[in-house]
Formats: sequence, structure tokens, C-alpha cells
Amino acid sequence: MKKPLNPLEIFLHPGDYYFAGRDTRISTVVGSCIAMTFWHPQLLVGGMCHYMLPKRSYEHNKTASARDGLYASGAVALLLEEIGFIGTSYKEYQVKLFGGGNMFPVAHKRINAMNRIGARNVQAARQLVQQHGFSCVGEHLGGIGHRSVSFEVWSGKVQVKHANILLVDELKPLDRRLG
Repeated sequence: MKKPLNPLEIFLHPGDYYFAGRDTRISTVVGSCIAMTFWHPQLLVGGMCHYMLPKRSYEHNKTASARDGLYASGAVALLLEEIGFIGTSYKEYQVKLFGGGNMFPVAHKRINAMNRIGARNVQAARQLVQQHGFSCVGEHLGGIGHRSVSFEVWSGKVQVKHANILLVDELKPLDRRLG
């Protein structure tokens, strides 16, 4: 399908999700967070979630809703509920994963990789894909820095701009010679 003349532009913040029809573009920026897109290629509908953390802390479990978009399983549950409302099976959707970047590479040199929130978010995303049997057709995960993610529901295309964090140690000295 061609790009709509005036697509609806939706921007997701951490914990947000959105499910829409073909005249919509959904965007977000993720660092250590994860954005997951779900797209139905025949119906040209889809959605995106933006979760911050792989799971709730023990204390938060006692009072929080099971469908909190800030956490991996809750964010996916919210999108699966939207998919259910239109009467399709989630197995008909193509899923793509983005994010899980290391936002503090200097500090994390001293920390075990599994303690890094980005790495734990990537692990949670991959576990959810396996647990639900999603058809994961693409991913851009890990590394250093953040990503701008833009999902065109009318085509299923996702544009990603990855911005690496430049460490001060990696700066080259300035050549101050004039000529």
C-alpha cells in the first residue's frame, strides 16, 4: 500500500502501547528499553509497545496490575489483547524487536553483563518470542546507544536510526595547527 496522504503520527513513551490501522505511523526512542512491533501483512494493522523493564520487582508485584506496559510481559499482554479484539490470532503477525542498548558503557565495564538493564530487556524479549511462538522476522538489539524507531503500519516497514554513544576515551585530539 502507498503511504497515506496524512498519516496519523503516534509517539510512544516508556510503558505506552498503540494498535492501529493502515493510516498510522508509530514512533518511539529506546535506549535500554525495548520496542516490539506486531504487523498483520494481509489486514495492514499493527501495533507497538515500549517497555522499560524485564519484570516487576517483588514489592511492586503485590500492588501492580498484571498488564502494566512498563514491564515486558505486561506490555505484550496489552498488545495481544488488542489483537484479540479484532478477532485475529497473534500467530498471523510478524514481530520485530528493537532496543536493549547499553546507555552507560563506562560504568558498565565494572558490572557483570547480566546486571545491565539493556541486556536483561533483550533476554526478556527473546523469552517472550519463544514462549508465545511469535514469528520474529527482524531485530536490532544490544550494542551501545539509543535507537529511533518508526513503524509504518500501512507497509510493515520499520525504520531504525541507531546513535552510538561516543566515549570520551574515544575522542581524537584536536589538531590545532593552522596550515
